[in-house]
Amino acid sequence: MIMRQGKYVFIVLVLLISSMKTAVAQSQNILFIASDHLILQIDLKSPKKELDSILKIAGVSNSIAGKVLKGDFTDISKDGWNITDRKNNIIRFDRSLTVLNDNPQSTPYQITIRIPNLEGNPGYPAEVKYGVNKYARVTVFGLSSGLTRFILPGYTSARRVFLSGSFNNWSTLRGAMKKADGGWIIDVKLNAGVHEYKYIVDGRWMTDPNNLVLVNDGAGNTNSVFYKYNYTIKLPGYPLARKVIVAGDFNKWDENELVMEKKGNIWEKQLYLNDGKHEYHFLVNGRLITDPTNSVKLKDDDGKLNSVLNIGGSVTFKLDGYKNAGKVFLAGDFNKWKPNDISLGKTIDGWVLKTTLPAGNYQYKFIVDGNWITDPANLYYAIEKGERNSFIAVKPNHSFKLKGYADAKTVAINGTFNNWEPSGFTMAHTGDAWTIDLYLKPGKYLYKLRIDNKWIIDPGNKLYEPNEFDTYNSVLWVE
Repeated sequence: MIMRQGKYVFIVLVLLISSMKTAVAQSQNILFIASDHLILQIDLKSPKKELDSILKIAGVSNSIAGKVLKGDFTDISKDGWNITDRKNNIIRFDRSLTVLNDNPQSTPYQITIRIPNLEGNPGYPAEVKYGVNKYARVTVFGLSSGLTRFILPGYTSARRVFLSGSFNNWSTLRGAMKKADGGWIIDVKLNAGVHEYKYIVDGRWMTDPNNLVLVNDGAGNTNSVFYKYNYTIKLPGYPLARKVIVAGDFNKWDENELVMEKKGNIWEKQLYLNDGKHEYHFLVNGRLITDPTNSVKLKDDDGKLNSVLNIGGSVTFKLDGYKNAGKVFLAGDFNKWKPNDISLGKTIDGWVLKTTLPAGNYQYKFIVDGNWITDPANLYYAIEKGERNSFIAVKPNHSFKLKGYADAKTVAINGTFNNWEPSGFTMAHTGDAWTIDLYLKPGKYLYKLRIDNKWIIDPGNKLYEPNEFDTYNSVLWVE
């Protein structure tokens, strides 16, 4: 594997480690790793600022030193800690790694790194429909702050330990873990999704010994995989059920894999789901039911009713006029151009459809009583294999702008993001500039602008590099 250094943000844990034999007069605030447990010890005679610090390190959701000093430990208990010992002012809490199974559903943090590899390259996972973590001991988990904590128990004789993965461009220089009593620990910012990683212990690469999910990266290497969850499927009621399972098209309707957990009066299952449409149902003691809280249902080819979950960007397709049309359908590369798959509803002014699509760039057309037409209200279009289609970006994250050239007939953008399709994506003239918004995944992109029949690099971008035609391409990094 070729390792490259990139820009990123690591939140490195600063541990307050004290000897267990320290005199009572000294601070005895400590967080350490003991086999399959995390141990938190606090000294009630410590200053409030010091207590706040150790509670933050332990991952307790709120700064509650004031409550703790008054003997109120409810917030610590809510975060999964149990009191195991108390001697005068010294209190010890325990959190088992064997039963730890929470991953708070906070707004995902986007890691700010530059990854020059696109999906599917060795060490950089391709998109997956879903993912669940499987640990012998849960040594990687989310904190209520949104950070993700990595713990490597043992290896206490090692001099240096690093965390390296797809999220930090497989850096061998950064990601230094902090040594604690009983192991090593670090917190990082991760976005929701699938992440490959390894530990480097005194220069030796190793997978996570507690992680049961491994992947061959396509280059002869085996990496550990961690899924940062973004969704919780819930089923209320059924208090007497022995076993509740959720199954869907995302896991090929496996009716044994995703066993739900009972929390109060609700059955839950946390997992990572990618953007898109997902069909699913529950099995309660083996009996199939749909989601009672979800009104969106769909029959499969066998006539079986399933619930439907849409994750992604909300998009409204609207076609004004055509009031005398009998049927209007929508087709695009998002449904493999199936002509009779997605129908629009009739309104007073025309036809409309509200739907959800994964983040991305799409081409589409309307089909009015069998006639294919582009969207007359959309100034953006793409030409693929000589066919002109309307163009839309869902959840765009980058805007291209070219000022001037008011007399140009057409301005288009072309690059590695559309495989250098000759006609590219046509930009729209608004105000004093030509513009277009695109959704681009993290990575490096090469592109050029075409003004009528003349190709130029982007005058608003100072980054460019030579190409095989003895000219230049503009360079864009998306973090």
